[in-house]
Amino acid sequence: MLAMTPEPPALTPRIWQVGALCRAVADALDARFNPVTVRGELTGFSRAASGHCYFSIKDEAGQLRCAMFRRAAGGLDFSPRDGDLVEVQGRLSVYEARGDLQLIVESLQRAGQGALFEQFLRVKARLEVQGLFDAARKRALPLMPRGIGLVTSRGAAALHDVVIALQRRVPHIPVLLAPAAVQGAGAPAELVQALRSLYARTAEAGGERAPSTPVVDVILLVRGGGSIEDLWAFNDEELARTVIDSPVPVIVGVGHETDFTIADFVADLRAPTPTAAAELVAQPRSVWLATLQMLSARLGDACNRQLDLRSQRLDLAASRLSRPSDLMARQRMRLALQAQRLRHALGLRLERQARAHQALAAQWPPLMHRSVERQRQRLDQLAARLQAVDPRGVLRRGFAWLSDEKGRAITSVARIRPGQAVQATLVDGTVDLTAAQRPER
Repeated sequence: MLAMTPEPPALTPRIWQVGALCRAVADALDARFNPVTVRGELTGFSRAASGHCYFSIKDEAGQLRCAMFRRAAGGLDFSPRDGDLVEVQGRLSVYEARGDLQLIVESLQRAGQGALFEQFLRVKARLEVQGLFDAARKRALPLMPRGIGLVTSRGAAALHDVVIALQRRVPHIPVLLAPAAVQGAGAPAELVQALRSLYARTAEAGGERAPSTPVVDVILLVRGGGSIEDLWAFNDEELARTVIDSPVPVIVGVGHETDFTIADFVADLRAPTPTAAAELVAQPRSVWLATLQMLSARLGDACNRQLDLRSQRLDLAASRLSRPSDLMARQRMRLALQAQRLRHALGLRLERQARAHQALAAQWPPLMHRSVERQRQRLDQLAARLQAVDPRGVLRRGFAWLSDEKGRAITSVARIRPGQAVQATLVDGTVDLTAAQRPER
């Protein structure tokens, strides 16, 4: 009987607990990589109420989740935004609750764009001092543009977004594309040339245009998001002054809502995205159709009301013309009433005049008597005053009135010469006298 030899035990793999495996991976990462410095584009940045910051950094090949706790976030000297090119320093770890690889960031700084940002601030400050950002020079958008000018790259996603938005909202408005590079060293010059080509199509530019060429009433200058290097063409000073020279309003929609360029500040209106720029200038056709229908209904109602009113007036006029005898009867009644009122008014007037005459006749004798009495009393007073100054009253008291041969009154002895003829007037006549020799004293 042959004995059976036992088989060797099979090698079984180690079974890990999930948490233990995450910790082991975290330890391996810590031993192999930490501390680590990573460079990439910032995306999905958010700051929690606790003060912690959560975001990702990415490049063309990958993306890495990051967490920056409040202690480290308090040392930031700038406001991180999506699209910024940054360098982060920290430690790789594994977030065990989800098993995610993450980088615990201890420091965050701009990478390669510090000089660009400083240049951006210098240009912005210079143009602001020159008044290029003043709100007073901003123009209102046309309510119903006849044509829309569009400046962007032919291959840009922003072109597709804007065209889709305009076709959806205002398919009846023509769009004139002036293509230009939106990134790179030659982009500013191309953007300036594209804008000036559209300025020639505006109504303010004058000149002759082909009937098929649309008139541009507003211009969109758009580009999708990117880093500060990607958007740098829109910080060009010549481009800013070209936007200022536009004869029609210019809307700039460059990058994301958090991206700002010099072109945004000089534009008549800034849009947060290219799609928003298209929506700002394109009131949906449905809104205009609804408004047109409402106005049409109101016009119809007003016409019906006027027709009803005119019909009633026509019916009334027709009823009056159909029976002229009634109209004549009413006119006779009105005439009789006016005649009666006239007779009554005349009788009242005559009666008032008769009463006034009677009152005057009754008042006349007393008034005349009082007037004659007042005149008699006044005459007596004047006679008494005249009698008081009558010189004959003085003569009656034994005085005489002396006068010379010419009838002049003699009032002093010095005026009499010896032998001079003197006439004395008494109360009952005159006496001729001759002056005697003046006795010696």
